[in-house]
Amino acid sequence: MQAPESRFDRRHDRKPNPVGDDRASAQRDRDRILYSSSFRRLAEVTQVVSADSGYVFHNRLTHSLQVAQVGRRLAEKLTKKYPDSKAFIDPDVVEAACMAHDLGHPPFGHAAEITLNSLTESFGGFEGNAQSFRIITRLASRSPEYPGLDLTCATLAATLKYPWIRGGNPKKRKKWGAYSNERNDFEFASKLLPSPNHPTIEAQLMDWADDITYSVHDLEDFFRAGRIPLHLLGRADSTEQRDFFKNVFERHIDDSEFQEGDKIKNVFTQLLTLFPLTAAYNGSAKHRSVLRYFTGFLIGRYINAARIEFTGTNPQLIIDEALRVEVNMLKELTWTYVIEGASLAAQQHGQKKIISELYKIYSESAVDKKNRAIFPMYYREKLAIHEGDPTESQRIPVDLIASMTESQAVAMYHRLTGTRNDAALFDILS
Repeated sequence: MQAPESRFDRRHDRKPNPVGDDRASAQRDRDRILYSSSFRRLAEVTQVVSADSGYVFHNRLTHSLQVAQVGRRLAEKLTKKYPDSKAFIDPDVVEAACMAHDLGHPPFGHAAEITLNSLTESFGGFEGNAQSFRIITRLASRSPEYPGLDLTCATLAATLKYPWIRGGNPKKRKKWGAYSNERNDFEFASKLLPSPNHPTIEAQLMDWADDITYSVHDLEDFFRAGRIPLHLLGRADSTEQRDFFKNVFERHIDDSEFQEGDKIKNVFTQLLTLFPLTAAYNGSAKHRSVLRYFTGFLIGRYINAARIEFTGTNPQLIIDEALRVEVNMLKELTWTYVIEGASLAAQQHGQKKIISELYKIYSESAVDKKNRAIFPMYYREKLAIHEGDPTESQRIPVDLIASMTESQAVAMYHRLTGTRNDAALFDILS
């Protein structure tokens, strides 16, 4: 069992708190993330549908704040119910990890993540979770004395939903939690892992809070926007319901989690019958209040689905199987009705083109010193520092693109390709 005090070691700054700073170490972590520019950027980063699409959808900032709230309440509930878990679960650590979990998402969300991963395959790929870890350990600025935010070992470990470097887990080759560039920071955080490739209980809580929030609030957003016909799906054996299940099981034909089709259908159909509205959302006071009550009911339902069991001295998060199925299927609603929709597919085609062109321009300019003026000063300095180090210098153009908001990415694409001549455009990346 790890000594509790060592959970809150920092890699760089071991000095005691300044006089007058009475915050606990994990509270300082949470505040460092909150005040970072990387966290503020999330206000203009897509959750599923871009914020400029004519409807107020959740963005990555509102999502992260809600994940943090759910994660904290979940941690508080479980430590109260299971007192022995207090040595392993700190609500401030869970909240901080929840706030940090989406920092690495690039503009345009998963469309850009897939594109960047393909473009960078030769030197380690791109993964949003690994980029988040790179931001908090290397890229974010807090002190001139060390890189990153210098978070505690516990908070760093709690951000590792996938606690391995690329290729470190043969069962999940498409996901990883850190690049090889951050190996030293990863090994520092890994001291707290209960076993190799196994996340800490705090990381498990962060992950479940993310699943709850993503599934429920996307459902709310897209029912209100008329994209998910939840009022039709609850009708027993309706055409809408049959088509939805057909789409899901065909898409996951080789996925072990979706093999028990009849069982999954029964569980999810029972949940759908609980939906209280029988007509499409109309914005009335009744629809607003009933929908909000239903989403609150779901969040409480999934928080209460969690319990803790100990394996030796290590706590393990256990989720009621049927309720985990419900959450997985709620996420499938968004995939079926929104992500696979023709309008989003067309939008993502254009977004991928923007990301690809930006990468081509910046990666070529990184090699040619004469053209580095197109980089903001911070990244020019990084290129100079890492001259001759391909493992780091190749990743700097990726860091720049991944740090942009969606409006910045579009504006820089137009500026660098000459497709729009806007002399008054402010220096968007300074």
